[in-house]
Amino acid sequence: MPDPEESLLKTLAGAGVDFVSTLPCEKIKALLLKATRLGVHVPLTREEEGVGISAGAALAGRRPAMIIQSSGLGNMMNALLSLTGFYSLPLAIFISRRGIYKEKIAAQVPMGKATPKLLKAAGIAYTEINREEDILRVERPLKDAYKRGEIHAFLLSPAIWEPCPEEETDSIKGKGPRLSPIECPGGRRKLPTFKRFEIISIISPFLKRNAVISNLGFPSKELYHVLDQPSNFYMLGSMGMATPIGLGAALSTSKRVYVIDGDGSILMNPGTLATAALMSPENLTIICIDNGVYGSTGGQPTPTASMTDLSVVAAGFGIKNVSVVSDEKEIISSFRSKRKGPHFIHILARPGNASVPDIPLSAEEIKNRFRVFLRGAAP
Repeated sequence: MPDPEESLLKTLAGAGVDFVSTLPCEKIKALLLKATRLGVHVPLTREEEGVGISAGAALAGRRPAMIIQSSGLGNMMNALLSLTGFYSLPLAIFISRRGIYKEKIAAQVPMGKATPKLLKAAGIAYTEINREEDILRVERPLKDAYKRGEIHAFLLSPAIWEPCPEEETDSIKGKGPRLSPIECPGGRRKLPTFKRFEIISIISPFLKRNAVISNLGFPSKELYHVLDQPSNFYMLGSMGMATPIGLGAALSTSKRVYVIDGDGSILMNPGTLATAALMSPENLTIICIDNGVYGSTGGQPTPTASMTDLSVVAAGFGIKNVSVVSDEKEIISSFRSKRKGPHFIHILARPGNASVPDIPLSAEEIKNRFRVFLRGAAP
């Protein structure tokens, strides 16, 4: 008997889907791996760009579909209404609905619960797929969406894929773990030395008693294990917001502010680097731990694994103090730099997550103690 991923993909193929754009979600990592077989596959950095890309594909006669997570629905709503809907273009959106079934991440709950209401308010038709047998309900509205030039969303409960297979996704498009020297447009060639957990351990002395905003998922859990302190703001949701939060904090305090961000997160909101360069807070350091994968969702590769150089991006946006480092000596030297910020420290890393427990703090506790630290006297 075919697994639910195969059943769904067979339905998509039968409806003529030939253009698929995706963003990672841990609950559907096996589906994402197999979806690369459906014609053109575009790995996205943000949901809104997928709407535009899909519109272009539809105008060229293709039948586009997007596979995303419910937390990203808000990122694409305006484009859906003012572009796809306005021009009556077809688009099927398969949404991994978080926050409703055995959810371990509390920050996923608000959007997961609100997703049907948002779609209804926007006038977007949707079908709930809550069990494997519900996949049979996909075919008719999917074909109708392409026939009529409409948007249709399919809400996929995590219960469909249970038990979730442990698929290795580093092999998407043949890209394996980053273990070889990196050659990027900037002309640099370095060999990543450490995984993120080791890097956080190396830089922890510089983070002590300073404000630290940490990217969501494993980066925050690893930071908590290495160096928990009231001045740490652990992100529990809102991917792509670590650097914006750090910029806002740096512009509002005289204290030193460090951001522990990742390649996938920065790619989702790169324009913030231009804003940081424009505002030029001297107390801001952006630490980009670049391991070339979405580490918290199954190891899907990011563009930095093969071609995108974020140090060149940061410099191009106008950040003057940019360091590209890999080994321990280089890392420590970059943190000892006396040059004024904003400082963009691009640390090349190997993929991999440390086996550490979840953070035993509520969002309220994280917020309150960080707020007390920021509003206190400067050290």
